[in-house]
Amino acid sequence: MNTPADLQIIGHEVAIRWDDGKESYIPVATLRAASPSAEVRGERDIFGTKYGGEPPKNFAGVEVRSWERVGSYAIRFVFSDGHGSGLYPFDYLRRLGEMPAP
Repeated sequence: MNTPADLQIIGHEVAIRWDDGKESYIPVATLRAASPSAEVRGERDIFGTKYGGEPPKNFAGVEVRSWERVGSYAIRFVFSDGHGSGLYPFDYLRRLGEMPAP
């Protein structure tokens, strides 16, 4: 698993330099929309019924207020709209950084 060697907020993007030398640039709006939290995605019970979650939204103008590393596997971002419950595993961040720009 690749891990972030450096993470910076540059304008409206999160820039990550990985330990293998690759770099990812993820728009903050994309990062916020892709939050893996139950608050955003919802949760399913054992029967598959989904509870909660947010409808798709436009997060243009949302900023990253802070971030912290969680153990040796994830980053937690706090956004200007108050969302901060999503834990972004490193491999998920790497895939987000490899997606074509919208």
